[in-house]
Amino acid sequence: MKLRTKPLAALVSGLFVGALWSSSGAFAATVSATAQDLGATAPTQTQTVSIVLQLRNVDHLTDFIAATVNPNSNRYHQFLSVDDFARHYAPTDADIGRVTAALNQLGIQVNEVYKNHMIIRATGTTAQLNQFFNTEVHNYKENTTLYSKPNRKVSIPDSVADVVLTVTGLDTKPKAHPMSRNLAKATGGALSINANSVKLLNGVTTANAPGLFTVADVASLYNINPLYEHHILGQGRAVGIATLATFTPSDAYTYWQSVGLKVSPNKIVQVHVDGGAGTNGSGETTLDVEQSGGLAPASKVFVYDAPNTDAGFIDVFFKAASDNIVDTLSTSWGEPEIAQDSDVLAGQHQAFLELAAQGITMFAAAGDEGAYDINDNQGPYAYPGCSQLLSVDSPASDPFVVAAGGLTLAGVQTFPNASITVPKDRPWAWDYLQNYIETYYGSAVYYADVFPVGGGGGVSVNYPLPRYQKYISGTQVSAANQSLICQSPTGPQDLVDLPAGYVGRNVPDLSLNADPDTGYALYVGGAWQYGWGGTSFVAPQLNGITALLSQFSGTRLGHLNPQLYALLQQYGYSHNSPFRAITSGDNEYWQATHSYNPASGIGALDVTNLARTLSGWGY
Repeated sequence: MKLRTKPLAALVSGLFVGALWSSSGAFAATVSATAQDLGATAPTQTQTVSIVLQLRNVDHLTDFIAATVNPNSNRYHQFLSVDDFARHYAPTDADIGRVTAALNQLGIQVNEVYKNHMIIRATGTTAQLNQFFNTEVHNYKENTTLYSKPNRKVSIPDSVADVVLTVTGLDTKPKAHPMSRNLAKATGGALSINANSVKLLNGVTTANAPGLFTVADVASLYNINPLYEHHILGQGRAVGIATLATFTPSDAYTYWQSVGLKVSPNKIVQVHVDGGAGTNGSGETTLDVEQSGGLAPASKVFVYDAPNTDAGFIDVFFKAASDNIVDTLSTSWGEPEIAQDSDVLAGQHQAFLELAAQGITMFAAAGDEGAYDINDNQGPYAYPGCSQLLSVDSPASDPFVVAAGGLTLAGVQTFPNASITVPKDRPWAWDYLQNYIETYYGSAVYYADVFPVGGGGGVSVNYPLPRYQKYISGTQVSAANQSLICQSPTGPQDLVDLPAGYVGRNVPDLSLNADPDTGYALYVGGAWQYGWGGTSFVAPQLNGITALLSQFSGTRLGHLNPQLYALLQQYGYSHNSPFRAITSGDNEYWQATHSYNPASGIGALDVTNLARTLSGWGY
């Protein structure tokens, strides 16, 4: 089955008007076609679902968000409360009542309505839910994973179709994955880099060697220390982590204590969404908390964890928005944009709009598969079994999210057989290791374990170029001749063709060090681990940094992207700019340039300059 993509219509309103069609949902269905159907789920089995409701007045909402980050507007920094958001933009009490009554008619019970009026949690039997959504839920087995999902696309009853966007929770397949990497783990121990075997060449003095970096070294690399010296430590601020795995808080407290940070014994607050997450991926949550909370040591850290399901990956954002406690929020989980179900994209987008309207800045890891997000070498579409396909990660591709990209720091890396020099900070992509790996370990190791690892970046084919990127030099359009062709027992299958020349949202927005070879120490499971990296470090780092900026500014910062690109136009890469240009290297395809580029985004940060320039821009 061959699918052609159709970009989502309008930046916002097209997501919520009538029935949305996008190839992403169809492509997701094609992926699941490889699973073994075990038959219909027992009709008496109880299931709990999340009914995602539709926003009202979306065009007005996007205009309002733009005004809150425009210093020339009388709405500048006039963010909404949850009650105000619900009153102006969410379904009304009467709408909620209509949906509740329709559910109750079939015996489906409403358990909870989120304060923001965007999510209804309801429980019923499989038979009741099948009838309400005109579908049939089946059980499936895919490799060793057991899950349930509808055997055909759900439909919303006409009586509430004007209020309900979609239902999630019937599909329980885990899809999102964390964005962290380790060279030794990636190559099964065949290739590793030892501690103290990398010498930096970028002129920055750090307390620890690359591969052993802590948050103290991040502060040195990106000029955060002057803020600390002025007692900007995140006091009065709350950092949020949206994750799909639980963790052990004592690991984070041990990490902070070990690096010399004094934190409150009640710094961490765990919020379990939809019953809470499992433990698969707990290391990801641990590093998110350690990095964000360590860079803003006086802040509180609220950890929202949800199951790794479509419902969990929407509800976790809406719950944080509905609570409206955190000032910043990040996630280090994602999946390829083209494989994401279109209803999930739309539901998450609504949550990001609410977060922006309430002043909460949202970050997401841009991915660890370089320019080829779908070709994860641990996934079903790895090269060379499938063709290389330029693609980006979701939710980082959403225009109301700051996409966190990755860099490799300049340095000399010493391996067992040779040394490799990276002369300048560059986009992270392990193509700089290709000659070495192929010479000493063979091409098979490189393509099986290393390609296409790197910082995610490219052009969205679902979201058009947002206004804040329209006049920025260096943005790109989608490349030509992009098809995902995979080998199968019956021959090559053309699964999806992407549009050429689409003027889409460019990612990432900002990049920091993410290469495991110049990476980080992590304390998890009661022990230290070294040589970790990934854009999953960058997203929580930007999260913690923004908590500092929020304290410095005396207010939440809201939708950060328009402000970042305005500052780029104002300051460029001058000596007092908050940005450092990344001018050489690539992310397996897109080239770094002395401008915005889809390999490194705007570039790296000088955090103290960013605090000063934001202040000068009206803060």
